[in-house]
Order: sequence, then C-alpha cells, then structure tokens
Amino acid sequence: MKTILVIDDEPNYLIILGELLRDENYEVFTAASGEEALNIIHRSDLDLIITDMRMPGMDGLALLKTVKAQHPDLPMIMITAFGEVDKAVEAMRNGAFNYLAKPFNNDELLVSVRKAIEHYEVIRENTRLRAEISQQTSYANMVGKSRRMREIYSLIDKVAPAPTSILITGESGTGKELVARAIHNRSPRQKGPFISVNCAGLPETLLESELFGHEKGAFTGAVALRKGRFELADNGTLLLDEVGEMPLPLQTKLLRVLQERAFERVGGSSTLKVDVRIIAATNKDLKEEVERGNFREDLYYRLNVVHIHLPPLRERQDDIPILASHFVGKFAKALERPKLQITPETIRLLTTMAWEGNVRELENTIERAAVLCAGDLITPEDVQPDSVGGQEPPGWGEELEIEQLIPPNAPLPEVLNAIEKKLVANALKKSDNVQTRAAECLGITKSLLQYKMKKFGLQRK
Repeated sequence: MKTILVIDDEPNYLIILGELLRDENYEVFTAASGEEALNIIHRSDLDLIITDMRMPGMDGLALLKTVKAQHPDLPMIMITAFGEVDKAVEAMRNGAFNYLAKPFNNDELLVSVRKAIEHYEVIRENTRLRAEISQQTSYANMVGKSRRMREIYSLIDKVAPAPTSILITGESGTGKELVARAIHNRSPRQKGPFISVNCAGLPETLLESELFGHEKGAFTGAVALRKGRFELADNGTLLLDEVGEMPLPLQTKLLRVLQERAFERVGGSSTLKVDVRIIAATNKDLKEEVERGNFREDLYYRLNVVHIHLPPLRERQDDIPILASHFVGKFAKALERPKLQITPETIRLLTTMAWEGNVRELENTIERAAVLCAGDLITPEDVQPDSVGGQEPPGWGEELEIEQLIPPNAPLPEVLNAIEKKLVANALKKSDNVQTRAAECLGITKSLLQYKMKKFGLQRK
C-alpha cells in the first residue's frame, strides 16, 4: 500500500483530499502546517507528498526545499492558486514533480499521483540495481563447475520461473543467499525487490515488527508507522534466512501469510495483501526440528515445496581452484593491484584444507593473503592459518573475557569486521586523521589503511 502525506492549512480540504485518496486504496497522512509535516516526514516511510503552496509559517516552497535537501528523490506535487505561475515555475526548478492550479478535477489529481508514485518506484529500483549491478551475474556471483554445482544451476533454472516456495539448506558459508538471489534474478520477479531478513538476528517482538511492520504507538518506541519486509517485498522475493530459528508463535503467523497472502501490521487492524515469493534458508535439519517440536510440520511442508541443498566446500574440492582464482581477481581489483596472482602450490594447499567455514572462510583467507602478501604473489605461507599474528606473544589474548564483548551466536566474519573497523576508526581519531600516522599505529601500510577505510566506509579527511 502506497503512503501519501497531504499538507494544507484548510481542514476541509484535508478531509476531501484524504477521503479521495483513501478511496483509491492509498494510505494517507495529513498535516495542517509545514512544521507538522516535517515531523511526519522524519518518522514515516512515504511514497508521495502533496502540499499547498500558501500556508502560514513555512509555506510550500520552503517545505519543498527542506524536504529535497534530505530526500531528493521523494516526489512532491504542489497545489497553487490560480495565476501563481511564477511560484509554480520556481517549485519545478527546485525539484517538484508537478503542480496543479486550483480549481482542478479529481481525475487530474489522481493521474498526477499515479505518475509520481510510479516515477519514484523507478528511481528506487534503479538505485537498488546500481548498488547490486557490479556484483550481479547470471547466477548471482555463484562460482563453481563441479558436478554438484552444475546440478544446482540446473535446478535454479527449473524452479526460477515458477512462483513455488523454496527451502535452501546447507552449512554456514555455503552460499545460501547467493542461490536465493540467483533464483530471483532469473525469475519473472527480477525487476521487483529482493528483500532478506535474518530470523536469528532479532528477538521475537522485534522480528515480528521487522516482518510485518507496525503502526505508530503499537508498542513502546513505535513513534511512527513502519512498513515490514513483506510489504517492502511486494511483487518481489523475500528471503527468510535462518528460518529454523524463528519462534513458534511467529511460525503460526508466517503460515497464515503463506496460505492467504495477507497480514496486519503490529498494532493495526487493516489487512494488507501482498504478492511475494518466499525463499527460506537454514543450516538446520528442519525435519529433525519438527520431530523435536521446535518447528511446525505444516509450515515445513509449505516451505519445502522444492528443496535445494548446498554441499559443503569439502565435498566439492574441484571448485576450490576456480573459487580461489575468482577471489584473487576480486581483491586485486579492490586493492588496485592488477598484477596480483596466486601460485599453483598455494592452490594445491588450499584444496587440502578443511574449510569448516566453507566458501566464506576461503574468501576471507584469500582477502587476508592478498592484503598481507609480499609483492604480487600469494604463496603457501600467506594462506597458512597461523601466518597472521605470528609475531605476537603466545597467549596474549587468553585472559580476554570475549563472551562479555560479543553477542551470542554472532557470525565470526561480522565479529572480525566490527573489531577491525573499530581499531581503524580509533587509530584515525588518535592520529587526527593523519593516515600515515594511523597506519604506523596499526602496524600496516598506508595503502592498506586506505583500503580498510574504503571497505568500512570511513571517510577521508
């Protein structure tokens, strides 16, 4: 459901426009002043603003400039009095989508509303695509040519065109989200959103709000309406990652959405209809979870219409050379080191290692080696598990109470990235953002520091 904010200092006008738009199945907020409108804009997820130009205090043009400074893509339709052409022209120059001169008929307004919302959807879709396009390939950056992987590619091609629910299983780091993205990219929904939610990362109350959204005042801290992941994924794909961790009460609500394609926001009474394809992923054996009473059997069969199991890396060692080469190329580009190579001896060593963390662990190993290797060759010494930190005193961290610092069940890559980002940020702060001094403090090169800053989004000053 698209959300519109209407602003006018005349109460009757707000009532009339609000009812007209609600009759067209829009969700409508109203405000009697620019100042009140800014409060709503700050707290709500809007698709369009319609505002009168003449208002006491902050007028429509001032509001337009303020909104565009913070939300440049959010469309605004300006309502002007007859004969105020100069103000309408100025509004268009400052980014208004359109203007309507009073009096106007309802059809004229509704056509302009529809075009503005469609335009905004295109902008958001292009923004999303630009963010993904550099990494997006036919199979969503999946790499491998072993028999097991060819079977998965074939299965993706078969299931992608259908609206069927899919269950993806496999150990952590095997690429379950990549498979889900590949299915989405090769489906008729590829132009729609791909939305992911981690069912293990939030407590039950927050997860329910994350999935279904909430109304303003639904609970303490719900200061504004928020759309949930189901609503955001309308006409697209929703990935329920680690679905085996979902609490039983939420499993019941999820089952209803799968059956009826409808739900209510937390604290709301309006039933919202969505057209969403569900892909679930887990590293658990859901059949065993059903037998233990931890997972609903009816939901299991709803999700498990088509099952795709990803093998661990140790069961497809033929793919390790091509994966290693792929990651070397990726980090050679990221580090601006086009001559970076990996020796055959190093690849042979990689094929003998256990890879309990699967492809994710291999990628992290190659990244570390690419950063720390001497020259442009990654050698066996660079990928040895104990090759990093060898100069540190043995047992220096044994007394560290790490459980008190890290959330339970936090993935290792997220923990390492969080710690590394904090150390880099602290070094920059202590050195007054002098990069050479910060690099010396961290014991790394300036170029490596700049790579870390880019990786973690730390701005240069």
